[in-house]
Amino acid sequence: MTYLWIAVGVLALLILGASAALFMALAMGRLDLDLGIGRSLHQLGPLSTTIEAPRELVFEMIAAPYLSQGDHLPGIEVLARSDTLVIARHHTRVHFYTARTTEAVSFAPPERVGFSHLTGPVPYAREEFVLEETSTGTELRYSGEIGIDFFVLGRIAGRHWVRPQWERVVAAHTSELKERAEARAARRRARSKGS
Repeated sequence: MTYLWIAVGVLALLILGASAALFMALAMGRLDLDLGIGRSLHQLGPLSTTIEAPRELVFEMIAAPYLSQGDHLPGIEVLARSDTLVIARHHTRVHFYTARTTEAVSFAPPERVGFSHLTGPVPYAREEFVLEETSTGTELRYSGEIGIDFFVLGRIAGRHWVRPQWERVVAAHTSELKERAEARAARRRARSKGS
């Protein structure tokens, strides 16, 4: 009887270990499951940021890691490129692991940058940054939608884990973009006053 309980315990540990490995492979974007079974959709944003820099400059800074041959940011790997569409792999640090997504990135200068999910931790995602010119610079608006499978489990994961993490990463990137764009715009203004 003791051997039976040992076997049951070992089997339970193996199942738990395999489940954890499967979950981590999904979360890290190393395993893509797009089953469409019980899919729930979750809105991302809207998030809005005012940037004291010209719209063309802000757009240029968003697009540069994708469209420029030499201006890459860490964590972005361009796989294919044309003038208006790029296929890029993003490596994003989330807590103790790095998630990998592959996306089609489209450009409509200087108003919009769109992202369409191809592979990664979730089976479906669409996002966009819309840039609107204002009297003080640029209003940058972010919105999107993610889809997660598996009925109630997907709804819970989307609402309480995936969406908050996703928006936190976007907010951090947007804040960093604001800081860099405003610094670059200030340098340009200083140079134009000096000449």
